[in-house]
Amino acid sequence: MTPSAPRRHTRHTALHLACAMVLGIAASAAHANGAASAHGTVVQEPAHAPAPASAKPDVHAPAAKAPVAAQRTPGDPQLVVDRISAALSKQSDQNKLHVLVGDEPLVPKPQADPHAAPARKARSAHGAVQPHGYTKARAAALAGHAAPSAHGGEVHWEYEGEHGPEHWGQMKSDFNACSSGKRQSPIHIQSTDTAPGPAEPIEFHYSGSGGSVVNNGHTIQVDPMGHNWIKVRGSVYQLVQFHFHHPAEEKVNYKGFAMVAHLVHKNEAGQLAVVAVLMDVGTNNTFLQKVWTRMPLDTQDRVPLPDELLDLNELLPSDQRYYQFMGSLTTPPCSEGVLWMVMKQPVTLGADQLKLFTKLFPMNARPVQAVNGRLVREAM
Repeated sequence: MTPSAPRRHTRHTALHLACAMVLGIAASAAHANGAASAHGTVVQEPAHAPAPASAKPDVHAPAAKAPVAAQRTPGDPQLVVDRISAALSKQSDQNKLHVLVGDEPLVPKPQADPHAAPARKARSAHGAVQPHGYTKARAAALAGHAAPSAHGGEVHWEYEGEHGPEHWGQMKSDFNACSSGKRQSPIHIQSTDTAPGPAEPIEFHYSGSGGSVVNNGHTIQVDPMGHNWIKVRGSVYQLVQFHFHHPAEEKVNYKGFAMVAHLVHKNEAGQLAVVAVLMDVGTNNTFLQKVWTRMPLDTQDRVPLPDELLDLNELLPSDQRYYQFMGSLTTPPCSEGVLWMVMKQPVTLGADQLKLFTKLFPMNARPVQAVNGRLVREAM
């Protein structure tokens, strides 16, 4: 860019002031040199002594060069004048003018642009200076991630509409299994297609425990405390949480159910095992009543449960035979490799108990998925 006339004038004025200061210093040095000569301390010879009149010029000698500033002694004030004059005569359009005084350049400091934003170091919310590149890295991270939804996830999925189950697989790459998986849950179990045979009984080790109940926006979920676990297929699975769906996601022999409770367990290897307890409308369920009495009404609202309140043995049917198959989570990301055990005998819940749940969740069930030739074992 070409500087404007006022800025040139300012630069030249500043430079003239610098020159005057330098000349003053140089004059003082010259005066000191002269004073020293008067006392016989320093004798200066002229830079070019005149040649004798009778001397003939040597035609073979190189032509004498014109005196230049570089041939002057460093203390000569004329040296400074010559160099400053040369710098000013160039009328440079550059942002900086370099003037040599002796062997060092005199570089005027650049003037700050009053309209430019002040430079600031990146700081965290606590005021600590962040490492170089932190701001850009953080911005890139924010740009690459969507804001969390009200349900605590990055993508807001639902059970109906444009965010319903038929669209889950396209909503996010992590949800691909919801549409492309071959072992998805829930399924329609038909006893004519099951493989009857020996299957070990599930060892239930439930006891009274507390915990909390939360409305997570998709269902009512209970996070129990205490030591609750099952043993099946030679592995121990700890109870992680249980939740409810209306209507029941599973179907058995073309029959649907009013509700289902999914009891989610995990072993030390991180594998999941889900026990599904089907429910029909009938007499009130005493276990369910303990949860419903403390049911949170707002999304993300959590209510603590008294110690020893819950004993999941009260929820289990007396007949503990089950259907067993490999499936997936029934909600995004629909991860596969989940061991499913659907209890064959349903339990009951009261009509009012069902009505209270449906006021919050009129429908929160994924449709049944293709079996795709999977083996479903019927434990006799």
